[in-house]
Amino acid sequence: MPVPPTIDQPTRLSDIGARLLYRDALLLVIDKPAGLPVHPGPKGGETLTDHLDALRFGLPRRPEAVHRLDRDTSGCLALGRHAKALARLNRLFATAAAEKTYWALVEGGPEAEASRIDLPLARRSDDPRSWWMKADPAGDPALTEVRVLGRAPDRGTAWLELKPVTGRTHQLRVHCAAMGFPIVGDAIYGSAPRSGGPGLQLHARALSLPLYPKKPPVRVEAPVPPHLRAGLAACGWTP
Repeated sequence: MPVPPTIDQPTRLSDIGARLLYRDALLLVIDKPAGLPVHPGPKGGETLTDHLDALRFGLPRRPEAVHRLDRDTSGCLALGRHAKALARLNRLFATAAAEKTYWALVEGGPEAEASRIDLPLARRSDDPRSWWMKADPAGDPALTEVRVLGRAPDRGTAWLELKPVTGRTHQLRVHCAAMGFPIVGDAIYGSAPRSGGPGLQLHARALSLPLYPKKPPVRVEAPVPPHLRAGLAACGWTP
């Protein structure tokens, strides 16, 4: 199967302002690049948090991320601009009122054009430092809505829209792998090598946030990143 371009080195962020997708008094949404972790980890290195002071826009404190995106996942990341904004946004994500839409390139693909994956998840290890997950009937409930947007039979791949109804760690990656169509480039749950692979083909395409009671939800889309374009184009996506 042909593979997308390789992402070998951690992404360095030179101008976070150029990745700003949306801004209002409470909320910022940025297009996080693949390869950049949101928060500091045990190995150190550059993180998105290092750059958030540049997004104060006159406020005394930097914005903070409201939800998680894996280091290798690109796309929409919501930031609360101050404490009250963070509280309101946290309620939206905690109650599943926030709608998250992801695009993924997967190996194989589901037979049905639309389906739901209802598969509880638990940690693989009791070690609190481990974030690796597994399907486990005794785990926390996890539900993902799946829609096929295109297929590339000659490559053996499919382009999926994934909507996590719940927000478990690595939910989309574990759900896809457990159903037999792992995400291309997934070195933990899929078949990609730990280094030198194509990079995780998972993109946080859109957010829909009902933040203001008397207004339509705030809807933001992130453009398809370079490392996903060839694989999606083979499945029928056009820029």
